Amino acid sequence: MPHPELTDTPGVRHWALIVWPAFLAACLLEALVFSMVDPGEVHWMGHALQASRQAVYTAAFFCFWLIAMACSGLALWLHKPAQAVNGNLSDTSAD
Repeated sequence: MPHPELTDTPGVRHWALIVWPAFLAACLLEALVFSMVDPGEVHWMGHALQASRQAVYTAAFFCFWLIAMACSGLALWLHKPAQAVNGNLSDTSAD
């Protein structure tokens, strides 16, 4: 059974909602991209990469993961209710 203090912390829950789906998306992207692209044939700015295949796989995975984390974080941020974004503003147009 998980520790209640860790599962009830909003910060931990938000990070889990960002990092875990992004990790799964990065895994899927890695499989899709490198099923069609040979890392030994990758060129950057007209020059062949001098890195090993494993280094290209690793760098690409972390790039995919960072991009997916940014997307997950943006989706979580956009899901906030209006009161959380704007605060409790009183309606001054009724005067």
